[in-house]
Amino acid sequence: MLEVADVFRHHSAAYLRDHADRVNRDQRRVIGAIEACRTAALGGHVEECGDCGQVQIAYNSCRNRHCPKCQGAAARRWLEERRAELLDAPYFHVVFTLPATIAEIAFYNKAVVYGLLMRTVTDTLKTIAADTRHLGAEIGGITVLHTWGQTLSHHPHVHCIVPGGGLARVKPDEGGERWISCRPGFFLPVRVLARLFRRLFLERLAKVHKVSGLVLPSTLVALKTQAGFKSYLEPVARMDWIVYAKPPFGGPDQVLSYLSRYTHRVAIANSRLVSCEADRIRFRYKNYRQSGRRRFKTMTLEPTEFIRRFLQHVLPKGFRRIRHFGFFANGHRTQKITRIRCLIQKTNDQPEPEPNDESLAGTDRTCRDSTTSLACPYCGGIMQRVFEWKKAPRRACWPDTS
Repeated sequence: MLEVADVFRHHSAAYLRDHADRVNRDQRRVIGAIEACRTAALGGHVEECGDCGQVQIAYNSCRNRHCPKCQGAAARRWLEERRAELLDAPYFHVVFTLPATIAEIAFYNKAVVYGLLMRTVTDTLKTIAADTRHLGAEIGGITVLHTWGQTLSHHPHVHCIVPGGGLARVKPDEGGERWISCRPGFFLPVRVLARLFRRLFLERLAKVHKVSGLVLPSTLVALKTQAGFKSYLEPVARMDWIVYAKPPFGGPDQVLSYLSRYTHRVAIANSRLVSCEADRIRFRYKNYRQSGRRRFKTMTLEPTEFIRRFLQHVLPKGFRRIRHFGFFANGHRTQKITRIRCLIQKTNDQPEPEPNDESLAGTDRTCRDSTTSLACPYCGGIMQRVFEWKKAPRRACWPDTS
């Protein structure tokens, strides 16, 4: 099957030679990791079946979070951890999107603006949910940052998976807390969410610009002054920002399926690639403005443009694109979930939901941990590791000419 790694192996050298000033260290490491993934450069081992003697070679994975081949195993591991945290409540999917004019600033200030975006999203949800005019409770959820559109364009937005309810404070003689469920099929008003999201984000972005400054390209040099920046934000402050909530999921199985598809997705999956030629790369995408079969289209890009679009979605080192908030926050997650389950009368002997085959859609299911032994594909016996070799020196796997 055609892979993103094939595109890099054929065209990355020319791209790095011609655009060395546009590629930072993190992007170089991603290129090297994807190219070396599941090749002899990263090491591997030889397995032999103890029953039929069949021998096969297994190469190690790069485990880079931007690699399309490595996200299947990462999604499965993450899904196992989240499965134990599911609540017996409807779950909603809410999406917050940055306008294009703000996205242009975010492109040159990824760590700052992306972090600001995710904090503002969680603060918006918690503030509106805590308002007694809406839910009047403390909520929790999972936020996932995506920076791409279907055509690999720069399109930062945040997906939120949130249970339809929250914890509310009551009198001590009534137990101290109680679970409040949202209205059937309705979580929070998106218009109210959008307005608060817009106000909080613009206020915080202006504060960052005033205190520490922002990196701005030559096309936005007028924004370096406070007056120019304020003038630039005025039209954005008057427009409607896009926030929408999808209908609630049908059950825990659908929640797990949806989580795994969104949390570990990369800019483009290998399955969307159509062809890789010397002068063009073709891939499939969805045009959401059309319906039916006309929605599915094919785009053709030059190799350099395809690589440029892919690399613009490489996140800064150490940036957390999956975050938990509210009663799902790491500091008190276990205690809160236990308390909530008691409040909504969830029995401990209720069977755990199992992920279905769709839970790994869009990821590579062949990725596995290098320490895992599979069954023999010929006789079903256990494959035993008989030989192992380590990866090549780091510089050979992750070229860095900066």
